[in-house]
Amino acid sequence: MPHRDDSDSRKLLRRLRDSLSAPGGGQDRLDAITHEIADSMGTEVCSIYLFRDADTLELCASEGLRPESVHNTRLRLGEGLVGRVARSGRPLNTGNAPAQPGFRYMPETGEEVFSAFLGVPIQRVGEKLGVLVVQSRDSRAFTEDDIYGLEVVAMVVAEMAELGAFQGSQSDRMPLAHRFPAMFRGGTGQEGAAEGRVWLHEPRVIVTNPVGDDPVREKARLNEAIAELRIYVDRLVADADMGADGDHAEVMEAYRLFTRSRSWLKRMEADIELGLSAEAAVEKEQSQTRARLEQAADPYLRDRLHDLDDLSNRLLRILTGQGRDTGAEMPDKPILVARNIGPAELLDYGRKLKGVVLEEGSVGSHAAIVARALAIPLVIHAARITSEALNGDPILVDGDMGIVHLRPEDTVAAAFRDKIAMQAAAQQRYAGLRDQPAEDRAGKRVELQMNAGLMADLPSLAGSGAEGVGLFRTELQFLTRTHVPRRAELAALYARVMDAAQGKPVVFRTLDIGSDKVLPYMKPQDEPNPAMGWRAIRVGLDKRGVLRMQLQALIRAAKGRPLHIMFPFIAEPSEYEAAHRLLMAELGREQALGHVLPSDIRVGAMLETPSMAFAPQSFFDGCDFISIGGNDLKQFFFAADRENERVRRRYDTLSFSFLSLLEQVIDRCNASRASLSFCGEDAGRPIEALTFAALGLRRLSMRPASIGPVKHLIRRANLDDLREVIEAARQAGAPSARRAVSEYVVRLGS
Repeated sequence: MPHRDDSDSRKLLRRLRDSLSAPGGGQDRLDAITHEIADSMGTEVCSIYLFRDADTLELCASEGLRPESVHNTRLRLGEGLVGRVARSGRPLNTGNAPAQPGFRYMPETGEEVFSAFLGVPIQRVGEKLGVLVVQSRDSRAFTEDDIYGLEVVAMVVAEMAELGAFQGSQSDRMPLAHRFPAMFRGGTGQEGAAEGRVWLHEPRVIVTNPVGDDPVREKARLNEAIAELRIYVDRLVADADMGADGDHAEVMEAYRLFTRSRSWLKRMEADIELGLSAEAAVEKEQSQTRARLEQAADPYLRDRLHDLDDLSNRLLRILTGQGRDTGAEMPDKPILVARNIGPAELLDYGRKLKGVVLEEGSVGSHAAIVARALAIPLVIHAARITSEALNGDPILVDGDMGIVHLRPEDTVAAAFRDKIAMQAAAQQRYAGLRDQPAEDRAGKRVELQMNAGLMADLPSLAGSGAEGVGLFRTELQFLTRTHVPRRAELAALYARVMDAAQGKPVVFRTLDIGSDKVLPYMKPQDEPNPAMGWRAIRVGLDKRGVLRMQLQALIRAAKGRPLHIMFPFIAEPSEYEAAHRLLMAELGREQALGHVLPSDIRVGAMLETPSMAFAPQSFFDGCDFISIGGNDLKQFFFAADRENERVRRRYDTLSFSFLSLLEQVIDRCNASRASLSFCGEDAGRPIEALTFAALGLRRLSMRPASIGPVKHLIRRANLDDLREVIEAARQAGAPSARRAVSEYVVRLGS
């Protein structure tokens, strides 16, 4: 570890602290900082560039460059040496700046006379704030000590920026943080629209004392806090139920060992020696490690970011005394904003939330599953929103378009309210159809069922007009716990689900884990392509103890009532046959134990891979029902990852190639005793649902909010006429039925 003159370093930081606490505006403080740094380091130039937006850096203060260039010189991310530092998140040190790749000469600054260049990023826990630069006439490279010292200074600048020291006023040209409207384009996790106020899931820890006056005391505080953190983690490991295979134990043990890393502690202690407080040292280490790991090619290393952030945040909360409960009251109509969130934490909020916005997440993530169950809009991949949003900020969430408006302008808010009002009026109109069948004008009836995964979903069964539960996702009870649920717990839950259904059928899908649904106590497999890897029925047949326990719980929950069980992700008839034999064996055991058996049992398979459309007829004859899992089937058919926004929207569900596959499955089921349904996001989209019905699908399962719009459209249509429209488009060589179906719907009128 390099050693700079500790007293000089601490003197500089104290001078910076004094400058930042002095009266004056944000520009005055920045000007004072650049002067102090240049003077302390003996350089002719010190400049601070801050982000104006996500892609633009602006020269906001400088000692040594031409004054007229301040607020007039701007660079794109990656442009010039400053842009390179901002993009990479790493220092750049050279004695001959013009010879560096990407060097950009900016004549308005007068910097052509300065050869030596050292730039370090100003960043805070993954958020890039800007770049701190020193320059010198001499053609020399700065030392390791210089680099390290400037990084420490950049850390203090970042903390002061978080505290609002550089916010602009109406009289200067500094950025006005957290004041202007901001729009974030993300992805759709769950459709719907909501207006409300920001509620931050995990408020950021604010370091109010970045400079430490007494290194001995600060190191003692750091060591005491780490000791407390170790006790907490040890207790967490000891109390956890590790399950049968011990995967969770390995994960938790790695987590525990991280808290005992000597190199981690030494780096933070070295920062304290240079003048940082214990809190600032923790955050500096977190920021720099995060910057390194974010660029790692190994997905396992990138996943360790979550462990690092969790441990660092816990340590910061111990040091600062800032718990997650900051004393702020949850606003009316709260919209949850978070980097990411687990299913259990999201369920804790329940139906109080009007919407959710995440910086991370995916369309198939645990949070998305829970958001669908709670019927609240979800936007994912809203980059940097946690650093921009404040508790209580007005916010609009458009889950249909994947757009978030933070602190919206009045015109935007008014247009958004009109959209919500129109949707509410439509739902009122659909409510009148609740007790009416989904029957077209020719008398053809389509059974509309709902998807569910929580007890909280079941009240929607009556209110939506659903005729049953076409898919009950049993994995949510596993995902929201830190240990494998017990058989008795599952049996009681499944019994309550059947009770709440009041005689309507409920199709229970056995545990569908793997891919993007990894249990908290299950070691990630780090597969190169998890969607096509060890998941769903493959896990169930390999880990038969869990599948057997779940089947026993379902049988006992039925208590003499009809029972519907569906096995997920069947890709080969032998998988269904093995699962079916396992179920029959459990029925035999339950009978031998004297338990009441279901009055009737229906067993089916989810058809989610194209291979099963070509399965032997005996497979279809051996199933009581088949459910087309549209989400997975479509991604495998088109080889388009549904988690990848760049490709998943390029392929049309109503393309004739995909519809031909569906027609083949319909014909296969019609030739057997197996009934057929379609389950997936597309089943809840009126145009798609109407097309499926015209092709002969007579059972569709969707989220409860979609039942009204789909029923409304089916009741206005004639499915025979629509089938002719679809065939005409096919014969005319159209690549997709979408345009023809859409035009048919327009002709139906309102």
